[in-house]
Amino acid sequence: MTIDVDNASTLIETARKTKLAALKLAILPTEVKNQAIEEVASALESAKTDILEANIADCQSAEADGMSRQLYKRLRLDEYKLRDAITGIRDLHNLADPVGVVQIHREIDAGLIMKRITCPLGVLGVIFEARPEAAIQIAPLAIKSGNGVILKSGKEAKHSCEVIVKVIKQGLSNTIVSPDIVQLVKTREETLKLLKMDRFLDLIIPRGSKSFVRFVQENTNIPVLGHADGICHLYIDKAADMEKSVAITVDAKAQYPAACNAIETLLIHSSIAYGFLPPIAAALQSLNIELRGDKTTRDILPNIAVATDYDWETEYSDLILAIKIVDSLEDAITHINHYGSKHTDTIITEDSKAAEIFLAMVDSAGVYHNCSTRFADGFRYGFGAEVGISTQKTLPRGPVGLEGLVTYKYTMVGNAHIALNYTGDNAKSFTHRDL
Repeated sequence: MTIDVDNASTLIETARKTKLAALKLAILPTEVKNQAIEEVASALESAKTDILEANIADCQSAEADGMSRQLYKRLRLDEYKLRDAITGIRDLHNLADPVGVVQIHREIDAGLIMKRITCPLGVLGVIFEARPEAAIQIAPLAIKSGNGVILKSGKEAKHSCEVIVKVIKQGLSNTIVSPDIVQLVKTREETLKLLKMDRFLDLIIPRGSKSFVRFVQENTNIPVLGHADGICHLYIDKAADMEKSVAITVDAKAQYPAACNAIETLLIHSSIAYGFLPPIAAALQSLNIELRGDKTTRDILPNIAVATDYDWETEYSDLILAIKIVDSLEDAITHINHYGSKHTDTIITEDSKAAEIFLAMVDSAGVYHNCSTRFADGFRYGFGAEVGISTQKTLPRGPVGLEGLVTYKYTMVGNAHIALNYTGDNAKSFTHRDL
C-alpha cells in the first residue's frame, strides 16, 4: 500500500520497514529474486487495463492544467510503452546477479584471506516527474540488485503510479520477497522529509528538469545520482555520408523529441554544409521541427530563426533544433565540451581517424559514431532497464542498470592473525597472492 500520512505509518516507520526488507532481500538467492521479478511482470500484465485507465485520468488532468507538450509525451503511457517496460522486466532474468560477485580474492598471508565482494547499496530514493513507466522499470531493478526503493512520482502521474505500485506489491505478495521492499510517497512534504533521511536512504536518484535535480542536490546530504540536462549533439563531419546523415539526424531529433537523449544541436562541417543542409532541413521541417541557426547556417537556410548563445545551452525536449556551422573537427569537439551536458554525442563520418579522435576527446557519458543518440538507454544497452542516466565523471556513468546499484565490501578471514606480528625487527612478510 502507498503511504498516507493521515491513516498509515509515518514516513520514518515506512523507511525503517524498507530498510529491514532490503537487508533480508540482500541475502536471497538469484532464483528467488528472479521468481519475484516474474511475478511482478505477470501482475503488471494482468492489470494492464487498470494501469492504462489510471494513466488516462492523469493525462486528462494534465491537459486541463495546460501541461506542456513535451511533459505530456512523457506522462502518456500507452500499451506499447507498457509492453516495452514489462519486456524490460523479463530481460532481467537473463542478466547476471550483480550481488555476491568476488572481485578480489587474495591471500594476505598464509591462512589470512581477503575478498572484495559486491553488495547492494541499501535503500534507493527515486524521485521522478511525469514518467510513470519509471516506476515499472525501477522496482524490478531494485529487487534484482538487492535494494529497497522508495518512489516519489510527480503529482501529474499520481493515479498511474498508485496503481502500478499497488500491482507490484500484489505480485510480490506471492513470493518470499517482502512487498515492503517497494514504497510510494505522494506529497511534496514527504519528499522534503525523504531528502533528510540519511539514516535509512543510501542513494537519491532524481529524474526531471534541471531545476528539479539542482533542488534535490542542494537539499540533501544523501549521495545523489543523476543528470541535470540532456543537451546532446550530432556532428556531421566533412567525410560524412549524405544518406546516413539525413537518416540519423532525423531519428536523433524527431523519433522522440521529449527524451533526454534526443539531440538539441546539430553541428556540420563548413566544407559540406551547402550540400548537406538543404536536404537535412527539408526532412526535419517535414516533421514540423523548428530550426534555428547561426549566421552561416542562415546564409544557406535564410527562412529559419536566429540561434543565440541561449540555444547552444538549452535542452528543448521539443520540436526545436539549433544548427551551427563549424570549420573543423576540433571546433566541433570544443563546442560540445563547452555547451554539452556530458550526456550523449555522436559523429557522422566515414573517416575512421576523425571518429577515433571524436570518441576519445568528447567528454560525455556516451560518445557514438554513425548512429543515433537515441540508443543511450538502459533497455537498448541490454541492461533490462535503467534507474536513470548519470552524467557525472565518477562511477556509475551513463544509463544506470544493475551494476550501478551495487557497491562492495571487503571481507577478511584469519586464524588469530594480529597486525603486531607484521611490524618491528622480526616482522612477518605479507604474501599478497591472488587466489
